[in-house]
Amino acid sequence: MQMRVSDRLALLDRVGRELQSRFTFSDIDIFLRAFGVKAPSGGGPFNSKWVYSKAALADVPDDTVLKVAAELGITGGTHAAAGLEPPRNWAGTTQFRLFISHVSAEKLKATRLKDCLAPYGILGFVAHEDIHPTLEWQSEIERALFAMDGFLAVHTKGFAASNWCQQEVGFAIGRGVKMISLRMGEDPTGFIGKHQALARRDRTAEQIAEEINTILAADRQTADRLAAARPRIAVDDDIPF
Repeated sequence: MQMRVSDRLALLDRVGRELQSRFTFSDIDIFLRAFGVKAPSGGGPFNSKWVYSKAALADVPDDTVLKVAAELGITGGTHAAAGLEPPRNWAGTTQFRLFISHVSAEKLKATRLKDCLAPYGILGFVAHEDIHPTLEWQSEIERALFAMDGFLAVHTKGFAASNWCQQEVGFAIGRGVKMISLRMGEDPTGFIGKHQALARRDRTAEQIAEEINTILAADRQTADRLAAARPRIAVDDDIPF
């Protein structure tokens, strides 16, 4: 059965990012040749291994793409393989998709941070804002978790005790996406506790958003994806958290 175009593009994106995080350019060539995939012709030079990998796989059959994904161990955990459409606010976006995990009582803080991340080409998902009232709540969250490029945990009071937040953390760990913790009154616990958390201190949402952007831009797992996102013009805003 032929994959839908949107599913194929999502899977190529995930495979490309996985290859760029694991291998050098020459190793990518060796890896793909094992599946009969040739190096991309024309359009070079390629400064991004993510773009290079997607170009090489652009015209190969669906079954080959699925075999490559399976070899990388990502077939069962991708948005495309799950057959899910992205959540409504991420449909058709080229921006970096950041899932913002938070307790419901702090949705305004999460939304404020989402707004401050937007100028960097980072489109956040805040469940209590981005799910349309007529859409099934859990299903839409699952779509976002499958489609996300990165995960941000906002550790306000009650985060560790929230079953929803802990399930979201577990999902992100299982998918192996880049994870960032923001400590805002509560320390990270469990598996996510091994990641050094950002401290809120007396910083504004704009300052924290800038640091998150810096972290994503410096990490090899997310740098290429973020660079490919369409940046928006920054707007000065002195409103505090």
